[in-house]
Amino acid sequence: MIENHPDDSLRELLDAVADGRLSAAEAGSRLADLGVCAVGDYARLDLGRARRKHVPEIVYAPGKTISQLVEIVAAFVRGPGAVLCSKTSPEQAQAVLDADAGEADYDERSRVLVVRGVGYVAAAECGVAGVLAAGTGDVPAAEEAAAVCRLMGVRVHTAYDVGVAGLHRLAGPLKTMLDAGVSALVVAAGMEGALPSVVAGMVDVPVIGLPTSTGYGLGGNGVAALLGMLQTCSPGLSVVNVDNGVGAGATAALIARRAGACRPEAG
Repeated sequence: MIENHPDDSLRELLDAVADGRLSAAEAGSRLADLGVCAVGDYARLDLGRARRKHVPEIVYAPGKTISQLVEIVAAFVRGPGAVLCSKTSPEQAQAVLDADAGEADYDERSRVLVVRGVGYVAAAECGVAGVLAAGTGDVPAAEEAAAVCRLMGVRVHTAYDVGVAGLHRLAGPLKTMLDAGVSALVVAAGMEGALPSVVAGMVDVPVIGLPTSTGYGLGGNGVAALLGMLQTCSPGLSVVNVDNGVGAGATAALIARRAGACRPEAG
């Protein structure tokens, strides 16, 4: 069951309209930013996040039952009109597809599920970002980052399996991205996590290091990659947590949109 609950900020907004301190039009704009939707007793959704900061609220699918995820997706489709679910299992994705909440795309490789409602208007394309992956095992996290960028209206160039074990593979794709005007690069790498430092030493745009949980034995599960990136001597490299493609993609997209002189649409 889905309910909308006014909170203190909403009551203050209504009081401001009632006593003439705020016009109805101004209140409507702020109300869209404050939108909160309670779904049962297990979720309280921030429906205004995409409007407020141009980063949609991402639904983390693990830990949610199939029925919970279906209801949450339905609430977002009725509200902002679109939603991205991360780390979604095939069973969860199929249930959402069967519920027919809207146009749904599921990528088994990245486990990203995107659902768009009828009449949803996508963000105007603005800004360019690049996404690199050191090895094939790093592609799922890289694709998660790319999916977030695309949902935020950023054009994405990708190049995969260009890691330091064969560094000659990097030069061509990296030049293509720079020629295309990328304003930020996400670089996903597991094992020792060296590729983001290499890239950051070669380019004049911000690099977001995305450590992945690929590796052997001691330091595996992304620990060595994370520590290696944090210890980088290449300036201009920032690092997100292990397998956090969502965070890397959102950061790259915000940079790219700002570089493209874009602002969140008013509405």
